[in-house]
Amino acid sequence: MSSILSTLPALYRDLLPSFFQKEAPTETKATCAKCAMSRTSAQATVESVDGVEHLFRPDTKCCTYYPRLPNYLIGALLSDDSKEMAEGRRRIEQKIDSRIGVSPQWVKAPAKFNHLYKNAHQFFGRSANMRCPYYALDSGGCTIWAYRESVCSTFFCKYVAGADGRRFWMSLKTYLTLAEFQLSRHALLQLMPEFLMDGRDKAEVATVPLTVEDLDDAPPLPKVYAALWKEHAGRERDFFRACYDVVRQVPAEGLERMLGLDGTIELKVLEKLHTQATAPSLPRVLRFNPDATVKWLPDGSVALGSYSEYDAVALPGEAYSLLVEFTGQKPVEAVRQHLRDHRQADLDPDILLELHRHRILVEP
Repeated sequence: MSSILSTLPALYRDLLPSFFQKEAPTETKATCAKCAMSRTSAQATVESVDGVEHLFRPDTKCCTYYPRLPNYLIGALLSDDSKEMAEGRRRIEQKIDSRIGVSPQWVKAPAKFNHLYKNAHQFFGRSANMRCPYYALDSGGCTIWAYRESVCSTFFCKYVAGADGRRFWMSLKTYLTLAEFQLSRHALLQLMPEFLMDGRDKAEVATVPLTVEDLDDAPPLPKVYAALWKEHAGRERDFFRACYDVVRQVPAEGLERMLGLDGTIELKVLEKLHTQATAPSLPRVLRFNPDATVKWLPDGSVALGSYSEYDAVALPGEAYSLLVEFTGQKPVEAVRQHLRDHRQADLDPDILLELHRHRILVEP
């Protein structure tokens, strides 16, 4: 079994608290090499439970997203001269040279991409125009995977622990995003404090109109770019490498101090959700989720979906009439006894737990 830490970029091994040594949920259902959401996948037979097409293109998979890379991870990638990272380095260098979406804190998506991402409909996994610039089209892999950011580290299309697994990984994303923000600011404080003093590190809270440069996929005006980078303009690669050097010198427990109370709270939440994902227990009372999507299949079986549009459960048709007996009025054991006495049928606790994790059965 792998630790949570082993699922993240190696840079974090000396930064994150001891909790991250715990075992990570093994997401065997989310198979990247043979995409579980691809139209060609045998696992994708019951994906359209709600009648909407959700399957991914095999040449995009879930990589219709543009990662926001913090300065120190960019520097780590640029400092990695291994053959395996050559293509990733080339693409990052090309991105830096373009000056589009490049700041002392991040290398991120162009403003036009963000506008499309927020306003497009049902494009995820299906639009080639929204494909990640670091996606390796020939292999279906990622050219910068060893230095991926929080979203790419924690997204799965399906979760072995169902809704509990998704909640854990989403909580981990929140914690890592906070770490990225503070570590990138820490590097800026050492190397370019005026960036922080001018408030340029603040998150964008409102959508601003696209400029002509945004619309034409052109870099910002030279005057604007020079004001952003100041004396580091033209030496961005060296700056990012210096950010990496600053962050890798952060002492043990230094990150925890940077994250402060917010980090302490997020870590507590993460610990709780990790327990729920890895050591679940069957609730005493359950009911069939009235919001679950039910689709009867040609062979008489039934597909049920609830917590995710990407992850459905297929059961024999007769199981449906048993599940609706769970009304939330009686304990699970009482309902099971009723089914044994009056229907000559039983549902194993492990099956009930799995259905609960998928939120087909929920606590009333």
